[in-house]
This record gives sequence, C-alpha cells and structure tokens, in this order.
Amino acid sequence: MQFFDFGTIFFLVAAVVIFYQLRNVLGRRTGNERPPFDPYTAGRSRSGEEENGNGQENVISLPRRKDAGEAEDNYAGIDAFAKPGTDLNKGLRAIRDAEPQFDPRTFVDGAKLAYEMIVMAYADGDKRTLRNLLSREVYEGFLAAIEDRESRSEKVQSSFVGIDKAEIVSAELKGTEAHITLRIVSELISATLDKSGEVIDGDPETVAEVKDVWTFARDTRSNDPNWKLVATEADD
Repeated sequence: MQFFDFGTIFFLVAAVVIFYQLRNVLGRRTGNERPPFDPYTAGRSRSGEEENGNGQENVISLPRRKDAGEAEDNYAGIDAFAKPGTDLNKGLRAIRDAEPQFDPRTFVDGAKLAYEMIVMAYADGDKRTLRNLLSREVYEGFLAAIEDRESRSEKVQSSFVGIDKAEIVSAELKGTEAHITLRIVSELISATLDKSGEVIDGDPETVAEVKDVWTFARDTRSNDPNWKLVATEADD
C-alpha cells in the first residue's frame, strides 16, 4: 500500500485553504448580481433595500410633504448648473420634478459617452448599437446613409480623439417626455475610402474639429432609464 508523503499532504492542504480564501474574496455568482453601470443614471439611488435598511421587498413608503426650504435644496444642483430664472433653469427644474433623480452634470457625462458611441458606430456601420441609442426616425436616417455608403462599397475610417466641450443649451418637458439639447465640440480623424481604398472625403491623418447640436429625449414615465438621440444638426 502506498502512502502520501508529508510534502504531498502539505500541498493538498494548502490548495484547499487557497480555494476557500478565493471564494471568500471573490464571492459566488448567485444570479442576483447588479446590472452593468448605466452612465445616464449614475446618480440614481437604489430603492427598497437601501432605503428600507432591512432588505424587505414590496414595501411602499409614501413621500412626506417637503417644506419650502427642502424644495429649494432639491434644485441646488440645477441652480449651480444654470442661472436661476433662465429658461434653461426652468426647463431643468421641470425635468427634475418629473424625474427626482435627474442630475444635469451626470446627464452631460452620459451624453458624452453616448456621443462617442454613436459617432463610432455610424463610422463602423454598427446598426445594432445605433438602434439602441437612436429614436426610430433618427435611426432610419442613419441606416439609409450607411446602406447608401455600403452600396458603393465605401468605407469610413475614424478615430475619436475626444470632446472639447459639451454644454446643455436647452431643456424642456413636453408632457411626460424630457428633451435636452446639447452643443458638442469634438475632435475626430475621419476619412471615407472608395472600393479601391482611395480617399474620397476627409483626411486619415488630420484631426478635424466637429461641432454638433444633438437633442436627447426620454419618457419620464418609462421604466427604461435610457435617453435616445431624437434630433441632430451641424453647428456652423
């Protein structure tokens, strides 16, 4: 009969200890992991578990009435972002009333990420990504341009350099739908090539400044937290 020597037993014990330590540090998948980060709603607080403090579900807390001081504090972030009394401030306040977790600075950060994703998806002909980020009307326009480009066997080579400036220029609540328009100044290297690989538009080695005015919208009653691009125009 063969017996394990001391060295073999030592390494077996060490392996078991390491295994359990890894389980404690990394945890186990339970099917209840949090969803991926959503740039548009980074400021959203978790309801239910955090607010109730005991993890109980199906507990609905009626909102208590706020006094005037609390109401003004609720707009502090907006007043710091847009001068009180201006149309922009009023529009942002209206959106905050309909969407209590709305924060303009968080929105701008998310819109900048969406802008880069949309610009690059259009250049790459990534229709799936565009469908998720655009309204139906805007998507159809982008799709027609991509298909027209593909019919001529043309390709776009683009490199996104960065965004120099992104600012909200208007905000409005139309019924239950929030509309926010931004002026975006970005830097992009882009060139369109024909089927033989010759450059027919743009420059593959030059950084160009691009100015756009984009409008994003979201139904504040919807459970879908995503904003979609509903209008675009060049800012000359």
